[in-house]
Amino acid sequence: MKRVVFPQGAPRSLAFYLAVEEYLAESAHEDLFFTWQSPPTVICGRNQVIENEVNLEYCRDRGIEVVRRKSGGGCVYSDEGNVMLSYITPDRGVEEVFARYMQMVAGVLRGLGFDAVTTEHNDILIGGRKVSGNACFAHPKATIVHGTMLVDLDFEALEKSTTPSAEKLAKHGVESVRQRVVNLRALGLTLSPAELRDHFERELCVGELQLSAEDIEKIIKFETT
Repeated sequence: MKRVVFPQGAPRSLAFYLAVEEYLAESAHEDLFFTWQSPPTVICGRNQVIENEVNLEYCRDRGIEVVRRKSGGGCVYSDEGNVMLSYITPDRGVEEVFARYMQMVAGVLRGLGFDAVTTEHNDILIGGRKVSGNACFAHPKATIVHGTMLVDLDFEALEKSTTPSAEKLAKHGVESVRQRVVNLRALGLTLSPAELRDHFERELCVGELQLSAEDIEKIIKFETT
């Protein structure tokens, strides 16, 4: 699996990196992986009613962007304290790809000394609390998997920007989002988000795919279509 390398430049929006996934999926002939971070953003699953699960007034007041992804799953709040993982493969066996990805990510965490386990809800837990949520969808030419990795996320913004239903929380046996999740920093991780990104890419990848300035221009057009 190759790590995707971006040209030097300013960090981009969450929507840009979702467009990168689809751009790479259009011509993927090998497994690709990259990590990224975004400014404060709420990203919603393809089937969610945004008004029911996002505090839109709070997000508007604080400049938190709200976007929709093509994969399923629930609403996710992300900021610079969260590391995002993206995996693109030409393998079209979605269930097998997702299971492989989950084990790869949990394995890296176990290598760092954490007792990480996967769940049927597509989460990765440490000590019974969520550190990573993941989703997958079948692109016409590839399978795309992406997930979060909570390093030093602003949990107050997470709690106030998203409004999950009582039924959803009850399913996980908790009364609030904050009760269910935990940052790796609180569990003893000493790596910064940038260092953790580098660690994941070094552990999982051999070789690189360097994106050019021309690729970036095409991705920007992809993002806006």
